[in-house]
Order: sequence, then structure tokens, then C-alpha cells
Amino acid sequence: MSTNRILAIAKKEFKHLFRDFRMLSILLLFPVFLLIVFGYAVNFDVRNIKLAVYDQNNTELSREFYNSLISSDHFQISHFIQSDNEVKVVLDEKIAQCILIVPKDFSQKFYSKENVKVQFLTDGVDGNTATIIQNYVNAATASFNSQKTNHILEQKGLKSYIPFNFQPIFWFNKDLLTTRFLIPGLIAMILVIVAVVSVSLSLVREKERGTIEQINVSPIKILELLLGKTFPYIVVALSNAIFILIVGYLLFGVEVKGNLFLLAFTTIIFLFTSTSIGIFISTISDSQQIAFTISTMVSLLPSVILSGFIFPIESMPTLIQILTNITPAKFFIKILRAIILRGVGIEAIWDQILYLLLFAGILLMFASKIYLKKENI
Repeated sequence: MSTNRILAIAKKEFKHLFRDFRMLSILLLFPVFLLIVFGYAVNFDVRNIKLAVYDQNNTELSREFYNSLISSDHFQISHFIQSDNEVKVVLDEKIAQCILIVPKDFSQKFYSKENVKVQFLTDGVDGNTATIIQNYVNAATASFNSQKTNHILEQKGLKSYIPFNFQPIFWFNKDLLTTRFLIPGLIAMILVIVAVVSVSLSLVREKERGTIEQINVSPIKILELLLGKTFPYIVVALSNAIFILIVGYLLFGVEVKGNLFLLAFTTIIFLFTSTSIGIFISTISDSQQIAFTISTMVSLLPSVILSGFIFPIESMPTLIQILTNITPAKFFIKILRAIILRGVGIEAIWDQILYLLLFAGILLMFASKIYLKKENI
């Protein structure tokens, strides 16, 4: 294998890439677009929940109770209900996502040391959001209840006794921010799309222009051709990954806790695997249009739906969990989250690296056999 021939092909491919302004713009601007969309728009953190209040008691205590709910950024009062007839209308017309109903005897029962009941009506169309709202309501109500209990005990000169002091501690993502969870998956998704689409189009372009025959009769070996063709796009993909890491740190506070060399090493392996998909697609495609369609379907849809990028694989049916192994993004996302968020070493991710190498080896073997058979080499 000649290094000079590989560099010559890579130099030629770089020239093609810089001359094709549209393709270069897509490869460089597409990651920026996805970072903005997933960083700001795709967010599972529920904030500014619209709360409607039906205060039938209308006392200082009832006002103190619902004001305690809006003391954080989780709730904001959007409407005050004046009658029973308004309750259904508020939920039907989406004026509020949750309704707090304070009964008429709220303060009387409290000062009489009786159990006080309040009602929360939540829009359950979006089950995930409804569950989060319920958790926020439970936490806020428990906090208010604890505050009042301690106040009453202090007036009587007593101290509250808590048998079990529950203090949850969240590791790796203590603020439970969705963005920190999505950024590593976003890196994998962008890299697989850039590598698969660009490499498949590059090789098919040679078929459409009729230059593949010249390459076949030249002393260039298949491995040299593939290395030279994929090298420029690996460089572009690595640049995208570095850009996302820098912007993710500056805008969203996503910091790499693990080893940077291990991160770079696993990224190169993943790019090698992704380019093998592009090579395989190029061998079965006769035009750039077909190659683009297949590569987009193979890279984009599985990396979003089946990789664990957004939807947890563990909650999927068993058959779908088996199907998730068709995308290398699944294994790389586990690697990225392990290195970036948890800061682990290679002992925790070696099996994922092995899966990626095995995946690439199988695809390259099939691609080389199909190519040799088609070209009668």
C-alpha cells in the first residue's frame, strides 16, 4: 500500500470538496442548525407551567399556598377562576395546563388542626408533561406542608422528628438538564450523517462521471482508494465534533469529564464505522440521487429513533431493542455519554468499541465483494 497514492486521492477529493460550495456548506452549516434546534428547541425540561387558580377560600393562608407554587420558575399563574363553570373551559381551551382548586374551608380546617384537602386538575393529553407537573405539585405541596408543620411545632416549643432524612444526590448531571443529555447524542447523529452521506456520494460520483474505469485499470488498490476518498470527510466530521464540543461547553455548560485522547480515539473508530456504511451504500447505488436517499434513511432515522439519542432503548419492546443494533450510533452514544458525562475509562466502554469494529469489518467485507463482482475485478 502506497502512502503517496492515498495522499494523491485525498488531495484530489479535497479539491472536489472545496469546489462544491453547496456540499461544503451543508457539511459545515448542518451541524450548526442541529445544535441550535436540539440545544434550545428540543428540551424535556418543563418550565413556566400555566397554572389556573380557583381560590374558594380567598384568605391570606390560601394566597400564601398558591404563591408558594409560583416562587420557582416551574409555575406561572395564567388565570384566576371565578366559578365552577370556568373549570372545564380553562382546560378545554388550553388556558392552563393545571388547575388548583382551594376549598372554601381551607383555612378553617387548617387552624382547627383537621386534614386539609386541595385538588389539582392536570391536562393529561401529554402523559410525560402531566407526570412532571404532578411531581412538581407534590414537591411544592410537601414543602409548604413541612414549612407549616415546623412553624406550628416551634410555637409549641417542640422540634420536628424526621425518622428518615431523604436527601437525593444526582451524579453526572446534578441539575437534570436535558441539553447535557442530548449534546453527546447530537455529536453521534451529526457524525454518522456527515460520514455516510458524503462518502457514499463521493464514490458514486466516480461512477456517474465514468472515471471509475480509469481507477480500476490504475495501480491503485481498493484499500488505497477507500482511505483516500474517506480521509477528507473524516477531517470535516472531526472538525464538526470539535465545534459541537466547544459550543456545547460555552452555551450549555457541557464539559468533557473523561480523557480527551480516549474521546478522540473512539471518535475515529466511529467515523471508520460510519464511512464503512457509506462505502457499502456506494457499492449498491448507481446514481448520487439513489445514494443520497439510501444514506439519509440509513443514517438519519436510526440515529434519531433507534440509537437511544432521545428515546431510552430499555423502555422499547424486546424486538425493537434487538433492531437497534443495526445503527452504530447506538454504541457510540453510550461511549460519548460515558466519557463526556461520567468521565469513565476504556474499561467501561471496551465492549462498545468492539461492536463498532465488528460492525465496520462486516460491512467492508460485503462492500468489497459486491464491488469486485460488479466491476469484474
